[in-house]
Amino acid sequence: MISESARSGRTKYVLFDVDGTLIDAVSNQRRVWGTWAERYGLDADEVYQVALRTRPLETFAQVAADQDPHECLATLHELEDEDVRSGVYTAFDGAAELLHGLPPASWALVTSNYEHRVRGRFERTGLPLPDVIVDAAAVAEGKPSPVPYLQAAAQLGAEPGDCLVIEDAPSGVRSGLRAGMTVWGVNAAAAVEGVHRHFVSLREAVPHILAFASSAHGNAAA
Repeated sequence: MISESARSGRTKYVLFDVDGTLIDAVSNQRRVWGTWAERYGLDADEVYQVALRTRPLETFAQVAADQDPHECLATLHELEDEDVRSGVYTAFDGAAELLHGLPPASWALVTSNYEHRVRGRFERTGLPLPDVIVDAAAVAEGKPSPVPYLQAAAQLGAEPGDCLVIEDAPSGVRSGLRAGMTVWGVNAAAAVEGVHRHFVSLREAVPHILAFASSAHGNAAA
């Protein structure tokens, strides 16, 4: 199926999630939450399992309801910032080739993290940064709301129908779908519900993403 944007010759855009999509931060997240749990005398594994499914404030409400959530969040931010400075990060295979291969001003990052941490991680891994980064502080509603992806499209001057979202997590996939965009899933053994295409790894998706962005073909949702 040839997309409308391909037939009309309009520019196409790629919007990337960061953690789990371009950068492998699983061990870092587990370590940060483990240290956080130790500070509050909680079981690290139990806390991490909750954190995987919820946003931080929701996590605190479930695992540390007797604690001040703002203090909990401040502690988490402190640990995450320290991890950006001293932790070891790895970009997924194909990430550098992909980002360097995209046309300038045709892509953006849409993350539930904060921009200063994203910049730190990209500098550590040598990945290029785009002009547009929509982070947690930039929107009133995070994923799975469509707001983050819609804001990124607006900043790029793009129509939602001309955007391809690359995600690894259900909340991000729902966010892209609700924004009216094409969504491809990567870095998961099984496809997340709703994705238009699924790739077990980012490396497998690289040529297809580059083709989408360069208008080499318009088979965006096939």
